[in-house]
Order: sequence, then structure tokens, then C-alpha cells
Amino acid sequence: MERIKTGITGLDGLIEGGFPAGRSVLISGACGTGKTIMCMQYIYSGALEYNEPGVYVTLDERPNLIREDVLRFGWDLKSLEEKNMLNIVDGSIAKLGMPSEEEYSLPVTGYDVDKLLLEIMRVIKRIEAKRVVIDSIPALGFNFENPTEVRKAILKLSYMLMRSGVTSILVSEMQEGMNKFGKYGVEEYVVDGVIVLHYMGVGTQSNRTMHIRKMRATKHSEDLHPLEITEKGISVHKIEEEYGEV
Repeated sequence: MERIKTGITGLDGLIEGGFPAGRSVLISGACGTGKTIMCMQYIYSGALEYNEPGVYVTLDERPNLIREDVLRFGWDLKSLEEKNMLNIVDGSIAKLGMPSEEEYSLPVTGYDVDKLLLEIMRVIKRIEAKRVVIDSIPALGFNFENPTEVRKAILKLSYMLMRSGVTSILVSEMQEGMNKFGKYGVEEYVVDGVIVLHYMGVGTQSNRTMHIRKMRATKHSEDLHPLEITEKGISVHKIEEEYGEV
């Protein structure tokens, strides 16, 4: 099976070399766990290191703020955008009925999955994208009245992205201690892989961890792995590296 290298330090070795090509993966976690950084690292590394153009769809944060924030890791998104190796689709303010200054955005006339997919497919075709990130499902889900509609929307997104040939990441939220891996409790069932990020604080100490809940067609680690946000982005460690052999 073809594998797509994630570009996330330490992750590929835990999933047989990368994500299964053409599949969709859910990355879920509470606030501050590193979801957006991990997703942008996937897109940025793909474009810079593997010559695989990527599309980042932001439904929460404004694109200019994302560009500014990731400069701390040395990631110059603008230079890749100018080379058509990376494009950002702005859906962050369309839901407020306001126009975006971005080249690619959702129309202010409405906010739904079909319009989102049309714009995504247009950009995928234009730059021949191989990678896509949708950040995030909860921002899209505010438009729906029940989990059934959310499930249909996620299924449609996953199916259309798969048909386009891209390897995609969908982002969702979860509360620590809950027995579901997305905000709606349905996201994990319609994707091919689930990676859960945790942030735990004890006293003055805090740490981040990652757990690969599932990855279809892949023999993957089932351990809880320490995760670090470094000057170069996300780095995933093996448990023995952090605490020594048990």
C-alpha cells in the first residue's frame, strides 16, 4: 500500500511509514493539544519536502493569523502559496456573512457543505493537490441540527476527498475523559484513522501525549506517546525515549 509521509517527527515510524494514501484521518483533542500545528506541519512538510501540494481549509482561524503564528516554526506559507504548492481556503468569516480578502474563500451568500466542497475541489484541481486539511468539523457543524446531519456532512466530505485522490485530515474537538473522539461522537466512524491528542496538567507540570486510536490497513502503535512542541513543530517520542526502558 502506498504511504504518505506526514512530515511529523516520530509519527511515521508508528504507522508503517505514513498515512494510507487517499484515505482520511481524524485528529481530535481538547484546546491547546497541538491540533492546528500538527495539521499545518503535515501540509507544509508535504509541499516543502515531498513536492506534494496541499490545501488548508480554515473554518475557525483567519488565514493571516495562521501565517503569522507558524512563522515561529520557520514555516513561510506565503512563499509556498506564491509557488502554488500550498493554498488556504478561508471559511472563517463567511458564516458571519462577511467577505474574505483571501483569493480562495466561501461565499458570503451561504455556508454549507456543498459550497465548501465546490471551493475545495476547485483549489485541488488548480494546484493538483495531494493533501488536504479541514480545520475544523465543529466549525462546520454549527449549521446542523443533529448528529445525523453532521455524520452525512462528514461522510460527504470524506467521500469527495477520497474521490479526488487526496490524503486528508479532518480536525475535531473532544473533552478529556469523554468516551467519544470528536465533538459529535460520529466523526471517528466515518474516517479511516483516528489520532487523539491529550494535554494533561499536574500541579506546575504539564505534558502532551498522542494516541493512535485506529488506522485502517495499518499495523500501528497502540501506546500513549509523549508529544512535544519544539521550535521546528510537533515531535512525537516513543515512551522508552521519554522515561527509559521499563
